[in-house]
Amino acid sequence: YKTWETGIHFLWPFFDRVALKVSLKEQIIDYEPQPVITKDNVTMQIDSVVYYQITDAKLYSYGVENPIHALANLTATTLRNVIGAIDLDEALTSRELINSKLRIILDEATDPWGIKVLRVELKNIMPPKDIRDAMEKQMRAEREKREAILNAEGKKQSQILIAEGAKEAKVLDAEADKEARILAAEAEKQSQILRAEGEAEAILSIQRANAEGIKLIKDAKADESVLRLQGYNALVEVSKGQATKLIIPSELSTMTSFISSAKEVWETKEAKKEVKE
Repeated sequence: YKTWETGIHFLWPFFDRVALKVSLKEQIIDYEPQPVITKDNVTMQIDSVVYYQITDAKLYSYGVENPIHALANLTATTLRNVIGAIDLDEALTSRELINSKLRIILDEATDPWGIKVLRVELKNIMPPKDIRDAMEKQMRAEREKREAILNAEGKKQSQILIAEGAKEAKVLDAEADKEARILAAEAEKQSQILRAEGEAEAILSIQRANAEGIKLIKDAKADESVLRLQGYNALVEVSKGQATKLIIPSELSTMTSFISSAKEVWETKEAKKEVKE
């Protein structure tokens, strides 16, 4: 037996013959879906794709009868063994792990055949219709659940934002009311201060006027009649107040003494006018 590599070769007629021509390029086998049973006794259909390359033409030609058919059977049995060791959920969610296990097992088993298994891919995993319906309902329920959760979270955030906005508005209103009250109190304080200062100035002016009046009377050396008239005027002013009792001097107790005093004052004033003229 002889293996010819790429190049020019001579064949002896009647003595030599070409048993098999082999391509050394990477090749693909796409298998039809086949039934497999999971660990939890669920029967489903799985189709797979095997990528392989012939590395030894002699072993490929004489290592096994019909190597492609042998590879197909080996792939089917290996797939059943791997899927049978896991349950449905793992089979649906662990494709990478299944692909890796299949490639390792097939590559080791096909070494004597001159075949190198490069990759194994599971194309479709098809559970029974009732399980697919149940899975669809479950997925729909999960989507509805997530949607309800998202809606609830949205409403929650919206209510939180509204409450925070109302809180901020109340705080601002309270601050504005506080500022207004402070300004009003300051204005009232200033008003009272100004009013008190005005009253103090008025009292001071009255006291000054009274002092000036007393000084003028003293300087003018007013007689007793003028002083009596001034006392009467003061008594009149006092009577305008809220006092219920008045103490009247003995000099003003009778109308006669008052009139005579007033007459004397009048005559005195007239006499002074004539002297001045």
